Amino acid sequence: TAAGRAVRISEWAPHGRVRGTILFSHGALSAPRFYERIIGPWVASGHRVLAPLHVDSSEHPDTAKFPGLASWKARIEDMNLLIAHLHGAPFVAAGHSYGGLVALTLGGSEPVPPAGMALPIYPRLARAVIAFSPPAPIPVLVTAEGYGKLAVPALIETGTMDLVPGMTSAAPDGWKAHLAAFDAAAPGGDRFGLVLEGVDHYFGGAICNYDRPGPKRIDRLADASRVAGLFLAAYGDHNPQARKALLGLVSENYPVRLMRR
Repeated sequence: TAAGRAVRISEWAPHGRVRGTILFSHGALSAPRFYERIIGPWVASGHRVLAPLHVDSSEHPDTAKFPGLASWKARIEDMNLLIAHLHGAPFVAAGHSYGGLVALTLGGSEPVPPAGMALPIYPRLARAVIAFSPPAPIPVLVTAEGYGKLAVPALIETGTMDLVPGMTSAAPDGWKAHLAAFDAAAPGGDRFGLVLEGVDHYFGGAICNYDRPGPKRIDRLADASRVAGLFLAAYGDHNPQARKALLGLVSENYPVRLMRR
């Protein structure tokens, strides 16, 4: 980084022609390797994925040196490093939980800049955003108004059991907090909200934290990958057939509810 901090990057590269690049940000305490089930289909479809090991990961050797909001500033530095590495090439931003917030800021959502940084925090934005379970507004990180500055097409996912202590209320509909960025975004910009029935924050331990009790919701994760794949083709690759197919999935019906605004 500009501060001289080394960043470990995981890279997945497809066989053959590269259709595009995805910058992926993992959840708090997690690591890129816990997202193979999300990243694998993207790579199989021809996308290169670059994912930093953020300092708040339990696998980062220096995590104790970055308490509290220090990890927020470091995450922004990590993503700026990757943007510079692309030398102007377009990219799609993706992430889960804390990383979903990072992805949304890469799509224009305006965060609360950490100490020592000023807006805009990135030199350029992603072409589109895929955010799994991003947090509700957190005053020291992002406001609802800031989420509403989202400037690119986005797919924002949650599940009807996506209740996280400290991030959502314990009420049965507390999961709706993860859709804050979808709800706040201006209509007409191809923003999609995906709600999966019976899915929690970790797809039952299929992503982010393999120690969850389960059962792993591989079925619903496959649904998420199908929708995300169409979104990626539609707005990452500008494929009109994929966009038409994605719009055809818009429905209020569970188990895969897809909303659009």
